[in-house]
Amino acid sequence: MTAHDPSPRSPQERSTRQKRALAAVLDASQNFRSAQELFTDLRARGENVGLTTVYNQLRALADSGDVDVLRSDDGESLFRRCGSGDHHHHLVCRQCGRTIEVEGPEVEVWANRVAEVYEFVDVSHTLEIFGTCAACAGTTA
Repeated sequence: MTAHDPSPRSPQERSTRQKRALAAVLDASQNFRSAQELFTDLRARGENVGLTTVYNQLRALADSGDVDVLRSDDGESLFRRCGSGDHHHHLVCRQCGRTIEVEGPEVEVWANRVAEVYEFVDVSHTLEIFGTCAACAGTTA
C-alpha cells in the first residue's frame, strides 16, 4: 500500500484510536457524564465509534480505576476522570453537574468501625453527596 492508498485499520489500531479519543473527551470534561453523552461528543468530533465500544471502554477504564463511576437518581452510570488517584468522594450539583472531589476521613473511620462490629473484612465503599451548588441555587457561598 502507498501513502495515498491507506489500508483499513486493524481492530487493535481502531481500539487504540478510540481509547485515545474517549480519553480526550473525558479529560476535557469536569463533570460526570453518561456513556451516551460521551458517545455524542465523540461523534460530533468526527470519531467513528459505536456506543457499545464506548460502554466497553468505559467499563475497562472503571475496572482499572482510571475513571470514577456514580449512579444518577434514575440509575444511569455516569463517568468522570478524577484528578486524584487517592480514595475520595464527590459533592455533585443536581442541576448543573458541577463536581467537587472531597476527602472524608470521618467516613473512613465510620466505615471501618461498622465493618469491624459486624465482622466484615476487605471492605470498600462509595459515597456521593448530591445537592444544589450556590450558582444554581441563586445564592453565594
